[in-house]
Amino acid sequence: MFGNTTAFSSFSVDDLDAARRFYGETLGLETTFEEAAEAEDMRVLFLTLSGGGRVFVYPKGGEHAPASFTVLNFQVDDIESAVDGLKAKGVEPQRYPGFEFDDKGICRQGEGGGPAIAWFTDPAKNVFAVLQR
Repeated sequence: MFGNTTAFSSFSVDDLDAARRFYGETLGLETTFEEAAEAEDMRVLFLTLSGGGRVFVYPKGGEHAPASFTVLNFQVDDIESAVDGLKAKGVEPQRYPGFEFDDKGICRQGEGGGPAIAWFTDPAKNVFAVLQR
């Protein structure tokens, strides 16, 4: 039914300009503001990922509630370098109950338990993850 369609992910933020600075300047993603077709004077933000995928980020202002799940997962070749780079930019890893973390904030789930992973939040408190490729 949807095999020949285009799909994209989306999430909300409470401050679109802060999201653009974070995803564009801090994380180094290509960001583009566009005018929302259905609402006058409403901008939305698109994040362009490697491979051409795009993520739609929209403002919710006072109605925003951070997602209760990980909104983006970034696969990296060297998770330690990625975590160090984020920490150098002031982005601190999140630590969740029930998981064991090393000193850097990386959860190493062990053999057969999945890749090494570290979770972080954006300025709107949405969660994103960095995973060892």
